[in-house]
Amino acid sequence: MSRLNRREFIKQAGLLGAALALCGPASAQSTVNWRERRDLFPEGVASGDPAPDSVILWTRRPFDQGERRMLTVEVAEDEGFRRVVAQARAPVSPASDWTARVLVGGLKPARIYWYRFTDADGNGSRIGRTITAPRPNDARTVNFAFVSCQDVNEGKLNAYRRMIFEDERARPDEQLGFVLHLGDFIYEVVQYPEEGATRYDRTIYEVARIPDGGKTGNVHYPLTVEGYRAVYKGYLADPDLQDARARWPFVCIWDNHEFSWQGRQSIVQAGGPPQPGQTVKVAANQAWFEFIPARVSPPSGSLDEFGTVPVKNVQIDKWDENGLGLEPNNLAAIRSLIAYRAFRYGKHLDLLITDQRSFSGDDPSDAEDVGKIYDPSFRGYFSEEAMIALDYGRAYDGGKPPAELRFRDARIPNPSKDKSPRTILGAEQKAWFKKKLRESKATWKIWGNSLGALDDRVDLQNLPAGMTKNPWPADTYGMSHTYDYGGAYAERREIYDLVRDAKITGFAIVSGDRHSFWAGYAAAHLPPRKFEPVGLSFVGGSLISPGTMEALEHGLRKDHPLRALFLADRPEGGKPEWTNNMLLRHGVRSCLEYAKSFDLKRAQALSNPQLAPHLEFVDLGGHGYAKVRLTGDQMRTEFVCIPRPITRSANPDGGPLRYRVALIAKLWKPGERPRLEPQVLEGEVGLSI
Repeated sequence: MSRLNRREFIKQAGLLGAALALCGPASAQSTVNWRERRDLFPEGVASGDPAPDSVILWTRRPFDQGERRMLTVEVAEDEGFRRVVAQARAPVSPASDWTARVLVGGLKPARIYWYRFTDADGNGSRIGRTITAPRPNDARTVNFAFVSCQDVNEGKLNAYRRMIFEDERARPDEQLGFVLHLGDFIYEVVQYPEEGATRYDRTIYEVARIPDGGKTGNVHYPLTVEGYRAVYKGYLADPDLQDARARWPFVCIWDNHEFSWQGRQSIVQAGGPPQPGQTVKVAANQAWFEFIPARVSPPSGSLDEFGTVPVKNVQIDKWDENGLGLEPNNLAAIRSLIAYRAFRYGKHLDLLITDQRSFSGDDPSDAEDVGKIYDPSFRGYFSEEAMIALDYGRAYDGGKPPAELRFRDARIPNPSKDKSPRTILGAEQKAWFKKKLRESKATWKIWGNSLGALDDRVDLQNLPAGMTKNPWPADTYGMSHTYDYGGAYAERREIYDLVRDAKITGFAIVSGDRHSFWAGYAAAHLPPRKFEPVGLSFVGGSLISPGTMEALEHGLRKDHPLRALFLADRPEGGKPEWTNNMLLRHGVRSCLEYAKSFDLKRAQALSNPQLAPHLEFVDLGGHGYAKVRLTGDQMRTEFVCIPRPITRSANPDGGPLRYRVALIAKLWKPGERPRLEPQVLEGEVGLSI
């Protein structure tokens, strides 16, 4: 490192309170008496948040007694540790559940390094592999994967095994540089096998026993840091997750399950009424900090341990105009760890990662009386026009919100009429995000966002008369996702308008949470409003967690009047086909024709062109991961879909594939529309295109 860079690195390390390992020229072979004892490092090793000259390394080495122990971390240019470039001491203690975080600096950009930890007796961790980022002006191709939703309580991580298998055999310029994890790294809601051995066709696997937790139905959830720690340790016992973390640096952001299933800010909600949970939010943040290596600053000011945040569980009864709870304990809890952050990765990528849960206002469709304009016979779909009015609040239609909302003959006073538009990001984070987006000079500006941003809407107004007791109104579409950016119309438009007005090109969203694969365009509105795409938008399938089609296969009765819109049963029997994908992509008429004739060409000929110009691909039953390849003129996103991961594959490749689909876009100029070209590379995509 140059003297200036060294000074800057030490300054950065000081801000993070990090244990330091400064690299120098490669020395001779390691002199540490390391012998591998994976049993003493039961959660393996990991690295995170790579920069061109540094990366954070992690492990956990529990001890039976004592307050503080020291490990030795080594970093080498080779797997045999014959060219060691750094060695440092790494403290572990009960205060951080014996986890260690070390910031290693002085590394060379775009390089593979190997690392390991050793205790004072020579007991060593497994060897990990990490990769530094390219310099900001490096024009090399960028490759990364994005993943989410790994509920090991209900399945296995065959997708990681497939990812590792393919990456080990890929050309060096096609290998992944990092894995972007978009949330639900754990599921805090844990099922115990003896209380229900199966769900759907899935086995319930033992994960953890939660001390001093809560329970709703047959799921248990943590209320203390010990409970969250137990869940992380249960997840990290998975061998495929350990192997993935040992192969690549991870860049992570939490979603809801790292804290609370239906919660937001510091409100705990797990299937019942919301409860104040300021101490629970702090505990969740502490456990995330302890088990996820990331460039975040804990309250202690040191990466050695999280520190203390003295909060109490107090009801929140005052809110600002953005829906942020002003109760001091709430503010202290959600600010105890700020996880949104930005990364420059070579010339072609600025990655902006946001936190969708800690600052979010409430879902306006949860307001009292809104249920009166909802008809449950339509399988969860809600009036799109009513949702737009609810979301925009007083800003609807240029400041002319309706006094009432209606659905057929039902009318209610508009509960959002005098409110500000909903925000998921919150005011401070949104200002940060917009500033970073406006200032970005990278070719591609990618928003890493745990929540999907593509509209999920259906043309139920085209149902034939008599299919349901009451018809769907002719003047509105149906929409489903009210909690994510698919229903956050005002905030989404604010961001997309910035992209358009600032003439930003190369804008794309990668997201998770929906347990399904989606690909399309970032557009504020759909017809009959002006359709104006400003970028690309993707949702990756879940690694494990059950999705819409699995729920429908097991929960939608055969005689349901709308079954053909979701599942098509062939006369000869067998597994039903997933017409729900066709419903979102092509509409009601296409679904009904396909369920009758099973003629794909005839069904697609009836496609509604006004329904989904924003979608190029949707698979509501897809599991797996997505890979992104960025160059100076192209973004290639590849969906790698695996069969439902109910049991662990015995094969080194993780088992077979369902399909592999590439979605390719050339870089567009300001004022041009982005264009995605889907290409099915292998397998069958069914009714997804």
